[in-house]
This record gives sequence, structure tokens and C-alpha cells, in this order.
Amino acid sequence: MEPVETAAHYDRIAGWIQRQTGATYGVAALRRALGFTADRGAALDVGCGPTGRFLTILEAEGFCAEGLDVSAAMLALAAERNPGATFHRADICEWNFPRAYDFIAAWDSTFHLPLDRQEPALRKLCAGLAPGGVLLFTCGGGSPGEISGEMQGLQFDYSTLGVERNVAILAECGCLLRHVEYDQWPERHVVIIAQRE
Repeated sequence: MEPVETAAHYDRIAGWIQRQTGATYGVAALRRALGFTADRGAALDVGCGPTGRFLTILEAEGFCAEGLDVSAAMLALAAERNPGATFHRADICEWNFPRAYDFIAAWDSTFHLPLDRQEPALRKLCAGLAPGGVLLFTCGGGSPGEISGEMQGLQFDYSTLGVERNVAILAECGCLLRHVEYDQWPERHVVIIAQRE
């Protein structure tokens, strides 16, 4: 599924996602990742969604927070909750980073990209980090591949390179692995934290 299709589906259910996503979902991993940061300059939440929960914490931690999402409806809801943040509507694959970031989160977002765009997207996220910058992202565990699922009657596609390939790409990009966790076992939802050297 192309990002424009994913965006259209999320536009239709943005309010539902906002109501269903718990205020603490992913926050423990975010706080763990923030523990590795030294500088508190610019931070980017890729696929920020409608809740603004990561942006709120990033701002409270002293970052200049920015959110990026392909869904206009998601961004509109996030902006209501985080009027001090800067927002970008774009596909991460096509977007040009305006600066280097001290922190980048991509929680439950880039795994929607087609399989052939997973590696370029991860390399782009790594390149977008300032020296010492920290990356937090989620991916699927298990073997590389693609699956589809349904949410609110709409089809969403997911893909993964697998944990081992993601870790190898991080190393190739000069990022040190700080944490890997199957945080929702037995579901194959994986949290990875890495830091640029």
C-alpha cells in the first residue's frame, strides 16, 4: 500500500485513533530512549499521529518538537493538543530533513511503508540524527516480509526487514544499538533504540 493510501485511511479514522490510543502507550520506551540523549535541541516524531503524547513529553524535556505525518487529519488533531510544536505533512520517504535532530521517534509508523522502502527510510532516519542523536523506532519481529490487517473496517499493510537486518543497517549507518525489546510478546512488536556515534 502506498503512503498516500495509508494517509487516506488514517484520515478517516483519526478521531477514533485519538480516542483509542492510551496516554501512556509507548511512553516507557520513549523515556528510556531519552535517557541516552545528551543534547536537547530539535526532536522529530515521525508518524506523530493524533494524540501528541510524545510531542508533549519532548517539549517538557526541553526539546524543540516537530511532528511529521502523512495524514492531514492526524496532524490537525495533534496540533490542537500541541500548539507549540511545528508540524510537517509528508511521506518520510520523500521528505527532506531541514536540520539534524538530537532525537527522532518513529513509533508504529514506518512499518506501514512497503518492504522495498524500509531500508532507505531507516538509513534516512539515521542520517537525520545529529552526532550523539538518538533514534527510537518500532518494527516487526520475525522473518522479513509483508502482512495486511484490518482496523475499523479498513485494510492497512505492514512490512518488516526483521530485527537482524534492522540492527545491521543501524551499524552500517554508524549507530550504536542501545536497546532491543519485544515489548508486546507474543505479538511481534519490537522496540529499537540506537544512537549515532
